[in-house]
Amino acid sequence: MTGTEPATTEARTVTLTYREAMRDALRRALADEPVFLIGEDVGQYGGAFGVTLGLLEEFGPERVIDTPLSESGFVGAGIGAALGGTLPIVEVMTVNFSLLALDQILNNAATLSHMSGGRLHVPLVIRMTTGAGRQLAAQHSHSLEGWYAHIPGLRILAPATVEDARGMLAPALADPDPVLIFEHGSLYNDKATLPATPVPVSIDTAAIRRPGTDATVIGYGGTLATALSAADQLATEGIQAEVIDLRSLRPLDDATIMESVSRTHRAVIVDEGWRSGSLAAEISARITEQAFYDLDAPVERVCSAEVPMPYARHLEQAALPRPSDVAASVRRTVN
Repeated sequence: MTGTEPATTEARTVTLTYREAMRDALRRALADEPVFLIGEDVGQYGGAFGVTLGLLEEFGPERVIDTPLSESGFVGAGIGAALGGTLPIVEVMTVNFSLLALDQILNNAATLSHMSGGRLHVPLVIRMTTGAGRQLAAQHSHSLEGWYAHIPGLRILAPATVEDARGMLAPALADPDPVLIFEHGSLYNDKATLPATPVPVSIDTAAIRRPGTDATVIGYGGTLATALSAADQLATEGIQAEVIDLRSLRPLDDATIMESVSRTHRAVIVDEGWRSGSLAAEISARITEQAFYDLDAPVERVCSAEVPMPYARHLEQAALPRPSDVAASVRRTVN
């Protein structure tokens, strides 16, 4: 345990960063022999973002496997190993690089169960970092999880809290089919106090992170904090925004979204992806299909500017959804 764990058993809590929570989940998973970790720099370097630090020393090079710079190769190796009865966890540094393995993910991992009539399963977990806000420029900062949420045969998760960062890996590994976990890079230093023993978390349902009555703000991953900050601003004006954390991007929890919109009668979606063809567009369409007569205003979307993510800090911040943008959208729906 790398967090600050109390010496006595009475407290039974531990303070972890998002990074440490994910590492704790990996350590607990690796205690099970069929599980192994594979990817670039996951061993000696400890992972591009320090998530796997120390796991090589603890579990050895046959369970924590460094690979050459070949996304298609090591993702393909993970798929083959999953078909052979193991439980691989594949780490891809950033979502941009995962496109080099898209053929393996789409044409093999996502399709084999369907193409084999359910006789083959690929119990594979792929982790990758997504999102901007750290001045890593266009090739390391995009949010393409909406692309992957388009693909049937994949489950797409986006833990936004430290608790979900620790709790989602175990149920993801229990899924007989491939699961992709998107970790927003700006969350790794977030910190929270959790029960010392992990409690189960859902990978099927969205969570209401802030109750409200005047509008529903829908976010996930790195945009949850943006949505909550906007809700705090709005509360000072007497507008109570309900904030939903999607958690699972495929499948989407339509029931939670529609139940909230049916009460608040307004919806604003916060998505760090580009607006055109976005996850936000899909959610907006579903609200129109399923809750149109409950709406008192058009659905609003707050997305990233449709440009490659800039390096310059002021331009990057201007390209991303900001709490002030979300608050302005909510005000338009209310007024």
